[in-house]
Amino acid sequence: MGRRFNLIGAAIALSIFASCFSFAQGPSQKSGRLGGGFDRHNNQFRGPIERRGPGERFFQLSPEERQAFRKNAERWLRMNPEQQKLLRERYQIHRQQLKNEAEATLRQSGLHLDQNARDQFEARYLQERLKIERQLREQFEAKRDQQLPQLNERLKSEFQSRQSSTPGATSTSTPAVSVTPIH
Repeated sequence: MGRRFNLIGAAIALSIFASCFSFAQGPSQKSGRLGGGFDRHNNQFRGPIERRGPGERFFQLSPEERQAFRKNAERWLRMNPEQQKLLRERYQIHRQQLKNEAEATLRQSGLHLDQNARDQFEARYLQERLKIERQLREQFEAKRDQQLPQLNERLKSEFQSRQSSTPGATSTSTPAVSVTPIH
């Protein structure tokens, strides 16, 4: 029974993440007909009535995007209900902030668009904004990864010098350090 519950939970988590990801991707590119377009995964044209579900969108992701998606889904499944609730609330707040920023950007642009064009503008703003945030996060992580070895060496030499200056110190182990997160 527990294994079946995990599979159901995984399916639900994947559908939640897929729907969130599809929102971030903005509107799909359409050809001249409503709802139609070219499906790059199957190399087929979709007719006007066909809709793509979360499962189909998943297979249209790049391998890197699929891997990130799986990693997020696994993280989601390891969370307890309170953590999931908190994450949903944070997501809703962030989404509303981005929506407000998109509306402010549209107002500042001086454009007067009909509702459909406004929705497309907002979707594109969100898509590009998330892309920028992902790029900045990757740059930050790369820079941090560059600087961590220097930090490690600096701390190692600092604590080795302390250890060697302490009378009777013969251990080569690293001193225990308590790290308390700053809130």
